Amino acid sequence: MLQAACLAVMLTSAPARADEVPPSADPLTLERVLVTTRLERVPAFDVPASVTTVDLGESGHNEVNLSDELGGVPGLLARDRQNYAQDTQISIRGAGARATFGVRGIRLYSDGIPATMPDGQGQLSHFNLLGGARVEVLRGPFSALYGNSAGGVIQLWSAAPTQDQELTVQSTYGRDDSWTAGARVRGSSGPAGYNVAVQRFMTDGYRDHSAADRNSANARFTFDLGNAGTLALVGNGFQSDAQDPLGLTWAQVQEDRTQATAQATEYNTRKSVQQNQLGALYTLAFGAHQKLHVSAWGGNRKVVQYLSIPIAAQGNPLQNGAVIDLDSDYGGADGRWSWDGELAGRPLEFTAGSNFERQRQHRTGHENFVGDVLGVRGRLRRNQRDTVENFDQYAQAYWQLVPRWSLLLGARHSQVRFDSHDLYIVGANPDDSGAREYSQTTPVAGLVFAAGDDLRLYLSAGRGFETPTFNEIGYRADGGAGLAFDLKPSVSRNYELGAKWRARSGAHAELALFQANTDDELAVARNVGGRSSYRNVGRARRQGVELAAGLPLAQDWSLEVAYTYLDAVFRDSFPICTGSGCTDPATLVAAGTRIPGTARNQLSATLGWRHGAWNARLEGAGVGDVTVNDQGSASSPGYFLANLEAGHRWDFPHGALTGFVRVDNLLDQEYIGSVIVNEGNGRYYEPGPGRGVMAGARWTWGGDGS
Repeated sequence: MLQAACLAVMLTSAPARADEVPPSADPLTLERVLVTTRLERVPAFDVPASVTTVDLGESGHNEVNLSDELGGVPGLLARDRQNYAQDTQISIRGAGARATFGVRGIRLYSDGIPATMPDGQGQLSHFNLLGGARVEVLRGPFSALYGNSAGGVIQLWSAAPTQDQELTVQSTYGRDDSWTAGARVRGSSGPAGYNVAVQRFMTDGYRDHSAADRNSANARFTFDLGNAGTLALVGNGFQSDAQDPLGLTWAQVQEDRTQATAQATEYNTRKSVQQNQLGALYTLAFGAHQKLHVSAWGGNRKVVQYLSIPIAAQGNPLQNGAVIDLDSDYGGADGRWSWDGELAGRPLEFTAGSNFERQRQHRTGHENFVGDVLGVRGRLRRNQRDTVENFDQYAQAYWQLVPRWSLLLGARHSQVRFDSHDLYIVGANPDDSGAREYSQTTPVAGLVFAAGDDLRLYLSAGRGFETPTFNEIGYRADGGAGLAFDLKPSVSRNYELGAKWRARSGAHAELALFQANTDDELAVARNVGGRSSYRNVGRARRQGVELAAGLPLAQDWSLEVAYTYLDAVFRDSFPICTGSGCTDPATLVAAGTRIPGTARNQLSATLGWRHGAWNARLEGAGVGDVTVNDQGSASSPGYFLANLEAGHRWDFPHGALTGFVRVDNLLDQEYIGSVIVNEGNGRYYEPGPGRGVMAGARWTWGGDGS
């Protein structure tokens, strides 16, 4: 009955994804899901988890915003803020939706190197899409095997080296005087391969006071060491200077959606980032059945951000200033051993490993004024050295019990320690030093039934946890001195029931029903003087349905569809502060209130056409309304956007030229592109741009296909 019901629903909605392939596919397809599942020989089609692979470089984007590439992933909401002083907003099944900056609740990786710090705070800014080949997205209970704050996993992987040297040069130009220029070279020399990509992006910005200048580079070198294994060396650098227009109130949106707030220009709000990172990944095979994977990495990230906190608010001796200066050194290592063989005559694969990461951050705060001059670095108001580290152990086993049934089991034990040493003890500002340690074991299990060669049914369950980040620990909810080390980690129980179908014609489909029940959910307690403090507010629940579909319609046509229904609510009532400057939590958030930043309905569809050297796509993307504060008293309206692009490829004896034109927001809709959850001044809204045209060209010389 379950098999028939799942199959009927999938065929009715025509779900599918292009990363799932017919049984006759080339075995190299397994490499596409190897890292996401940590399984050596089991493809994504046979695991009890939702896994999506997005190929990069196949659409007419400028390779700057990851949100452009992830629109068709079910369960994932990626929102471009039109504000390069803040990172792209990403949530998976409601996890991470409340993040006002950076990425929370989701683990991020680039070429196997974590882009999420040990406390769970991550950033996408240094992802170099021009050098990338694919993005893998893992959703559901098995995300917990990646540790703290793993409500989902997103991994970027660079393109593999070509046999012959290939040079690609790309440039785009679009609205708001936005342009990119980049180049990628890849190839092989004997046992060594390389992929080096550099890119620059500049824009005047859609809104006033939103100009940005970003530079990124990524290099990946691979070495085949013969019997000694394989080695990959990865290095990347990122530098950005961006103005911050801040959010708008609803009245300001109606007045002029392109404006910046008066405070943004008055205090010249802006952010500068510089990051450099190196990593190594080593693999050694022991015979035909064992492998050792070892990786190590280290880097430095510097951030300077100018906020718009008023001078009067900084009169409080406990206030930490309005210029944030962060200098972070981080690093880590991960090692795992895998074995595949048989148990009771049936295939078995086992993996066990350990992980250690550490971040040391020097954080200072300064006033954002000197005398009557605003928007400049003033007196020191904060000086502390913070350390956060984790030490984890994990294991998983995949066993095909009988020909049609298989089992995937796993567990991870995590220890996360925070340590803060206060160096600014002046007058009424006391010593805020302190330490706190969290630990949690997160077991997961999944069962798969092969109903046929083209259909899999599965059930999975597991536990996850999310510690507060250093930013959330930074301020106590009672307004007192010291850090909020009384915060507890959120612990969730996750369940997923799913089905996957594929046909030799290329049509394929996925359906997933999911639920995550959380205890000690973290939410904003109050906003005072431009600072947010947090508290545990009890239980929450996120549940819903994901459908995905890919269908070849005719010889030159294809259709991809993805739909998500998400019901994310607080299950307990709790008091909060409302209004700027509130210090007494007196407003009650009722049980059943929707978690802010989440959309109940999300739909995307892409109609593609390809004939000879020509190609075109018509995209549609719809997002339901989104509440913007805990009490649900304000919301951002839903919207539906249409985009159109077309391209042509000209082949020459030694290379090819590809030109493309793209029209975003074809119908010129007015919409809110992203929201700032619980913004203390009611400036929740970041408007999206109207109709815009972008044109680009890509020249490629050499390579395996020349």
